[in-house]
Amino acid sequence: MARDPKKKPLSVDQKRYTEMVEALAPKPTYLRNAMLAYLFGGLVSVVGQLLTDFYRLAFDMSPQEAGNPASATVIFIASLLTGLGVFDKIARYAGAGLSVPVTGFANSMVSSALEFKREGLVLGVGSKMFILAGSVITFGVVTAFIIGLIYAIFVY
Repeated sequence: MARDPKKKPLSVDQKRYTEMVEALAPKPTYLRNAMLAYLFGGLVSVVGQLLTDFYRLAFDMSPQEAGNPASATVIFIASLLTGLGVFDKIARYAGAGLSVPVTGFANSMVSSALEFKREGLVLGVGSKMFILAGSVITFGVVTAFIIGLIYAIFVY
């Protein structure tokens, strides 16, 4: 790692301490984390597909129509698990597999709402629950716009 020339060089003790910290720091388990994220992301997808099939068969819906209540149910389950304090415990192991799909969005909104509930329904829950979710929504909309623009330019 290259040092910034504006910073003064490390002393011998600082170098020794840095080497000791690097040697003792736990090494991330990339493969394990990737496998757990893949498994939990797949589990969320399987649950979503089962719910879609359930709504399709139980209410005689098309697969496209059944996707909406299935998504809402997955969001509700993630919100409920967040409210009960279970979601974060599962997410420690699942990593991005649980936080990237719509379940992560639900968790971010409910967590923010719960954190600020003592400030009241309007100034606490209502205004603060979009703190983290707002950036997610903005990124999603901007990304969708850019992809749509690229698709419109090169495909049509």
